[in-house]
Amino acid sequence: MVASERWVGVDDVAAHLGVAKDSVYRWIDERGLPAHRVGRLFRFKLSEIDEWVRQDKEREKTTSSVQSRPFAKAQTNRSTPNTRSQKRGGNE
Repeated sequence: MVASERWVGVDDVAAHLGVAKDSVYRWIDERGLPAHRVGRLFRFKLSEIDEWVRQDKEREKTTSSVQSRPFAKAQTNRSTPNTRSQKRGGNE
């Protein structure tokens, strides 16, 4: 006889993945984390979550080899001095 997998909540998924609950909710909305609504609550099967992580990891490998990394460009923009504060000259 096969024991059925139990349903778990957001707290359990967050602990299982080692992330905040907010990340779980965001991933449901933005990245398609497999979740089932029961009334107002989300319920999950950890086997579905694990499979989603594996698939996302594979998808990430294929897209990262094709895309360039724009992250480095974004960092250089942050380090530019604020010209507005330099123009004031401390008179205010």
